[in-house]
Amino acid sequence: MIQNTDSLLLDWQQKAIQLQANINQSIVGQEQAIEMIVVAIFCRGHILLEGDVGVGKTTLLKATAESLGGHFERIEGTIDLMPHDLVYYTHISSDGKPAVSEGPLLKHGEDLSIFFFNEINRSRPQVHSLLLRVMAERSVSAFNKTFKFPHLQVFADRNGLEKDETFELPAAARDRFMMELHIGQPKVEAQLKDLMFNTRYHDSDKLIDSSDKAILPYTELNAIAETIQTTIHASDTIQHYGFQLGQALRNPHEFNISISDVDSEKLILGGMGPRGMSYLSRAARTHAWLKGRNSIIPEDFHAVLRVISKHRLFINPIYNYNSEAIIEELINGVLNTIASP
Repeated sequence: MIQNTDSLLLDWQQKAIQLQANINQSIVGQEQAIEMIVVAIFCRGHILLEGDVGVGKTTLLKATAESLGGHFERIEGTIDLMPHDLVYYTHISSDGKPAVSEGPLLKHGEDLSIFFFNEINRSRPQVHSLLLRVMAERSVSAFNKTFKFPHLQVFADRNGLEKDETFELPAAARDRFMMELHIGQPKVEAQLKDLMFNTRYHDSDKLIDSSDKAILPYTELNAIAETIQTTIHASDTIQHYGFQLGQALRNPHEFNISISDVDSEKLILGGMGPRGMSYLSRAARTHAWLKGRNSIIPEDFHAVLRVISKHRLFINPIYNYNSEAIIEELINGVLNTIASP
């Protein structure tokens, strides 16, 4: 018997909840970020991580990869990294002859599930260009062949503290990432003390090994993601509301959104384009599904708006001195000004 759509979505919702709980068992104090990662997984969207050193970004990704199944690969961004380093590397074989071996992208073929690019802004724009194709097309050309990665999800970490020998991601590269998530240290004192003194968290590999593996059949994620998008309903009213949120972020002056000591008409140089608006819609649908609803409500947009929009907002350089606070005030202003249906 063919499983009906409602039953299928309910079964997968339970798997998504189990996935989220499993990752939370290994990672302390990142519940909101983990929820957004789960949303992105079921949207098949790529994620840009931003955060201090040593806050557990790599551990979080390893825990996510182990929970998903498939293979996980990682590469370090450096100033001397070249595009071909993602695809192949040269070495001297055991018989003393030059040899070429598959790099991190090709090593596992179609079973590559998560590719983590650590400190992506330390690598040159040429490397970013290759990564953009991999993210957009889930394929790469090498050795006169095209290699496809149908189940691939890219996570990248952007070093926001050090500026020497770094290359800021261009707008086109940032726009390919569905979300940008800030990973900070836990704010709850008890959680920080647990990380400090509970020996369970001192060995990240052992910690991850103790969690459940391959909770989701990762090869089926593309199909279930498409089913979510075609099944979760968005009324004309809610569609207009989501559209207005995006437009207000792009043109705040047209919606009478005021920001302290800022000329809102001159603030935004670039905002959410069609891709960003599409990601907002997809994330809202997936969030509604995770919460057990069959249609989007305003709270679904509110839950994902920041992580979808912040890295797509480019402001006038004269306001760079306080850009983080200004963007936060802008998003708050949009949420408080645009009337919810």
